[in-house]
Formats: sequence, C-alpha cells, structure tokens
Amino acid sequence: MNPHYPTVAQRADGRCEYCRAPELVFNFAFEVDHILPRFAGGDDSPDNLALACESCNLYKSFITGRKDESEARVVLLYHPRRDRWDAHFRFDSETCQVHGLSATGRVTVIQLKMNSGFQIRAREQWLRLGLYP
Repeated sequence: MNPHYPTVAQRADGRCEYCRAPELVFNFAFEVDHILPRFAGGDDSPDNLALACESCNLYKSFITGRKDESEARVVLLYHPRRDRWDAHFRFDSETCQVHGLSATGRVTVIQLKMNSGFQIRAREQWLRLGLYP
C-alpha cells in the first residue's frame, strides 16, 4: 500500500476525488494518484496526491489535459487540490450522470469515462443505499 494512503484517504473522506465513488463499497483500497505525473515533474507532496478509484486512475493515467471540442483548445483535467468539484461538475440524480459544467469538467468527464454504463449502474445502487453523492 502507498505510504501516503492513510493521509490522502482521510483528506478525501473515503471518496474518489474525481468521480466521488465511495471507497466503502469496494473490496480494496483506492489508489493514490499523482495529479501531475512524476515524469512531468510531479512529486509525492500532499498537494500533488489525490484518492482515485481504480476506474478514474486507469483512465486518467498520465494524462493531464485533453482537447475540449466546445472551445477547440486543450484544457487541463480537474485538479482536486486546486479546483472545487461543484464548480466543474454537477450530479444528476435522475440519470445518475456526472455533467461537466466547465471546459475542465467536460474534458475530465470524457477522459475518465465518468458516465460509462458501469459507472451509472454503480451510482444508481450507491444512491439507493444513501452513499452517493
């Protein structure tokens, strides 16, 4: 286990800092993600670490930005230490989708595949159990 896990998980209140999945319902610990990957100059400082579910961590990988089709420019992905989640995303309890409210939100939803069928079905169950959002 990552030595930073206890600190990062406590700060994240046991939720993925990208999609807000509750770690409680998984049978393994979430990942400690380097928001800015090491190869791009990121380090192990607390400001560069985020708790990420396996899905978000997998799809984010080493990606830090993506082209936003609406603005026709490359936009940085959501940064859990610098950005407020509710400024970039909105959860729709009717559809169980996460919507991007800003260019950052839009590219993050797409890159991390936050609205895959699996994610939506999981959120429906978490919502029923009172674990989401």
